[in-house]
Amino acid sequence: MNIALPAIQHALQASVASTQWIINAYLLLLSAMVLVGGAAADLYGRRRIFLLGIAVFTAASIACGLSPNITALIVSRAIQGVGGALLIPASLAMLGATFGEHARAHAIGIWAGAGALTSAVGPVLGGWLVDQVSWRAIFLLNVPLAMVAAGLAAGFAGESRDENAKSLDWAGAITVAAGLAAITWGLSAIPASGFSDKTVLVALGSGFLLLLLFLAIEARLGARAMMPLSLYRSRRFSAANALTLLLYFGLGGALYYLPFGLIRLGHYSATQAGAALLPFALIMGFGAQFVGTLSDRFGSRQLLTFGPIIAGCGLALLALADFRRAYWAGVFPAISLFGIGMTITVPPLTSTVMSSVGEAHAGLASGVNNAVARVAGLFAVAALGAVLFASFAHHLAGTPLTQANEALNAILAGQADIAEGATAAFDQALRMALQVAAFCCLLAGIGFWLWTRPVGTQPAR
Repeated sequence: MNIALPAIQHALQASVASTQWIINAYLLLLSAMVLVGGAAADLYGRRRIFLLGIAVFTAASIACGLSPNITALIVSRAIQGVGGALLIPASLAMLGATFGEHARAHAIGIWAGAGALTSAVGPVLGGWLVDQVSWRAIFLLNVPLAMVAAGLAAGFAGESRDENAKSLDWAGAITVAAGLAAITWGLSAIPASGFSDKTVLVALGSGFLLLLLFLAIEARLGARAMMPLSLYRSRRFSAANALTLLLYFGLGGALYYLPFGLIRLGHYSATQAGAALLPFALIMGFGAQFVGTLSDRFGSRQLLTFGPIIAGCGLALLALADFRRAYWAGVFPAISLFGIGMTITVPPLTSTVMSSVGEAHAGLASGVNNAVARVAGLFAVAALGAVLFASFAHHLAGTPLTQANEALNAILAGQADIAEGATAAFDQALRMALQVAAFCCLLAGIGFWLWTRPVGTQPAR
């Protein structure tokens, strides 16, 4: 999806803020609804909710592919997020219910392997479709894939539900969605309106208050909440989710803005930009099997400290890379180091989250952590967009903010006759955004080490 954004922005003549909402609309509904989707699968049947999710996602994909303007595309992406929130948690739960104990691990391994393969092939295939067909093809490609998935589920998966499933927490879902939407809109409006604009401040303040209201609702519901606050009594669970928020903030921001740098500064085609990310996906897909050995030898705390630090170093190298140089000398070492850091981190992070609250709550803990990762990506796109614009305007000293915003829109949309000074300012602004992403990854590793230090341990004098 991210590889197609420059082409979509150019084709639909979208602004920077509107282009961000192509990603944010999906992540907003996905992050707010994924826990409700998991609860709905337990309550109404895993296969039924999976098939409903497939239907919603497919219909929204068709709407995305046929969107005549940016507004229609954003609305369709939001509906896609609802479909994803239904099918993602139901798919794994359906595997667990369909296969016996001995076959279950193999089935989940195939499920994870398919996800890794999709992550590796997706950017390259998406880039090729953008170059050779149209950006619309990346959405319409979902249709035959969804039909195959629905056929397999209907024909081979058994229906199952949890007889003790809790009711759906609609109050929590609606409140957190509204809060996240207000904060995201406020952050994305900063380039056009400025941070001191009353509308921006009201949006950010309202979002903060809505998130506090969400916490109050979850506290009142107790065990019936979509995100029971009792989970956070575990220091390791809290630390792991803080790490997730910071690490996936860096990941989401880097993967959103990097294609713009490769295509607009390095003059990559969409296919080449997709291929540039291939080492990252391949390292994560094939390297995870070796992480278990490292975890047994060094322990998860060490991996969850040094993995994010290595990932942060990779992003720092990426912030220093010259996209106009040869790929192997600039982007490849940085993206590979970033992939190594993420590969070291993700498997022990998942196991730490699930083991920190006990077996009875492992599934719920995993769902909460997944939602935190989605929220991190949502905030990353909006917050780093504000950082990008602030740095861009700073390097165009003396240019009014409205003209700076128009210049940034022109660069990201790939318009011709861009002034050399504006291109140089965008180069510096992109580096700043990547530096912030790198800092968040470094902070994730250091923070986890300090947070999980055994109680009573005193620092050496």
